[in-house]
Amino acid sequence: MKMHEKVREPLFHIIKRDGLVWWKSWLIRIAAVAAALLFSGVISYAITGENPMDIYLTMIDGAVGSTHRVWNLLQAMAMLLCVSLAVTPAFKMRFWNIGAEGQALIGGFAAAACMLKLTGVIPDALMIPTMLLLSIVAGAIWGVIPAFFKANWGTNETLFTLMMNYIAMQIVSYFVSIWAVPRGSGQIGMINGSSNIGWLPRLFGQKYLVSILVVLLLTVLVYIYLKYSKHGYEISVVGESENTARYIGINVKKVIIRTMLISGALCGVAGFLLVAGSDHSITSDTIGGRGFTAIMVSWLAKFNPLTMILTSFILVFMEKGAGEVATDLGLNHAFSDIITGIIIFFIIGSEFFIHYQIKFREKEKASIDQDDKTEKEVKA
Repeated sequence: MKMHEKVREPLFHIIKRDGLVWWKSWLIRIAAVAAALLFSGVISYAITGENPMDIYLTMIDGAVGSTHRVWNLLQAMAMLLCVSLAVTPAFKMRFWNIGAEGQALIGGFAAAACMLKLTGVIPDALMIPTMLLLSIVAGAIWGVIPAFFKANWGTNETLFTLMMNYIAMQIVSYFVSIWAVPRGSGQIGMINGSSNIGWLPRLFGQKYLVSILVVLLLTVLVYIYLKYSKHGYEISVVGESENTARYIGINVKKVIIRTMLISGALCGVAGFLLVAGSDHSITSDTIGGRGFTAIMVSWLAKFNPLTMILTSFILVFMEKGAGEVATDLGLNHAFSDIITGIIIFFIIGSEFFIHYQIKFREKEKASIDQDDKTEKEVKA
């Protein structure tokens, strides 16, 4: 007679990995992209009857099919990367800055206001430096307000920064209606289109190259700041545990406020680059959702600014390519969003398999043999 009833284990366990070497992690991500493309192809054929290969070739053509498209892709990638760099210090500190959209928008608004109100008032040579300075200050102020309340009164930074987005949008909408050209049109239009005052200069004939180089420089600087500076170390410690940070003598309030000043300032730079480098105007939709997409870029890159170059490229490539699918193949634009969503879902899902493994239950026979062996040992 058995001493105890056999306990049936679950079919599988989810176990946290100790850590994968980098090349295995990237193999999992590559496999996820391949699986996403395969799954998207099946869905595409089932819904539209289009050859999946034609869809993928159209995506590639839409993203990098011409020199003009390549530069547009690089510009869009640089702007997304810039906002992603901005939110990364805050996220690494576990301060959930969901307000990058508003911080960048208020920075762009400051740049546009300079172009509209200071043209002819200050020397033309001082316009771009003034725009950049005021954009940085505006973004920093918009970022430090929720940080100040969080540091002193423990407010919820997620809700606070999110609400600040809507305030920024309404401020911009209000002034756009006042500055509209022609009056009552609800649009400012291109600012200084004839004089190009406040426009970033072309470099080697490319109007986006200055913006791209600025963002690359910021990427290197943010990487060095987070990885090798004392402030970067303090951000990491506060992110791990505020109590530990206080115990070793770190001023947590100071770190929170300083980090959000930097985060908001970088968002202000992104707004400046959009206004001065590409749009030359301002609307409530100037940032175009980059503040929210940047969250995904930062998390997928594990807060590594260098890896963000790749993650921002993938997302922008998918967006540009999916838009071309809708246009070229005559499909509803929502279909391109479906394809993009599927691919992003698989990429995000791959992170689960990088950090966890699924261990299935051992075979039933092995379990029974073990029980029999235990029972015989007890009888003996």
